[in-house]
Amino acid sequence: MTQLINISEIKSLYPDEWVLLGNPNMDESKLDVISGIPLYHSKDKKEVCYIGRDKTSNFDKITLIYTGTFRPTRKITGIFNRITKK
Repeated sequence: MTQLINISEIKSLYPDEWVLLGNPNMDESKLDVISGIPLYHSKDKKEVCYIGRDKTSNFDKITLIYTGTFRPTRKITGIFNRITKK
């Protein structure tokens, strides 16, 4: 695939995966990706970083995005319990 795809299409094609994008177009704040060329995708971030590295030589800019939502890996309630038990 060598054409720009918008972010909503990327999220529907690769749900809950890490996607390496070539020549990403960013919004005005330079924080959010609007579109890009998918180079490699996988559920494993390390796999995308290592295998995808060979696919980036023809691109000026690259970025890595996650198309799912981040879930907290552990609860951070200990400090709140100590503060409220005074």
